[in-house]
Amino acid sequence: MLAHAGAVDESLSVALLFGALWIGWAGWSRLKGTGFAGLPAWAGPGLLVVAVGLVVAAAVVPRAVFPAIPTTTPAAASGPRPSSTATLSFVEPSDGRSVAGDQVEVVLELRGGRIVEGTSTQLTPDTGHVHLVLDGALVSMTYGLVQVVDIGDVAPGPHTLQAEYVAADHAPFDPRVTAAVRFETGGP
Repeated sequence: MLAHAGAVDESLSVALLFGALWIGWAGWSRLKGTGFAGLPAWAGPGLLVVAVGLVVAAAVVPRAVFPAIPTTTPAAASGPRPSSTATLSFVEPSDGRSVAGDQVEVVLELRGGRIVEGTSTQLTPDTGHVHLVLDGALVSMTYGLVQVVDIGDVAPGPHTLQAEYVAADHAPFDPRVTAAVRFETGGP
């Protein structure tokens, strides 16, 4: 989740998994005799069983405790998408540019729209944020119009960078608000 804070159910899962990790480590250490010598010998296997139970609980308990929390964004899951009159364009890199190095600075221009931080289901046609897609793969969900994209693992040759201004729920407007630019990377 590149642009989100965890919801309550996700936070509970993470807490249970960290507890399982710590308890499992303590049990394993006692079982191998490398730590926790103050615990009785039966505590090692017992702690490992508790750790496995916490892993299972991390998958089951949050959904049982918080059943009303949706796993998908309601606006994205059903209903018509809002439209936007915003326009998006690339300032940098310019179309056809040759890029050297392991990074490319991306500068976008957004007209008729405003970047907002955070995810929301309260959708308006002039608020959202930007997704960047390099050669068909999402590389960034950002709350800004300027950023540096790592291209160190990109093969030399032509590439397409697409930017999309999306609604505050991360789903596209209808029609989509996009811009694309092609650039070349050289060999080392």
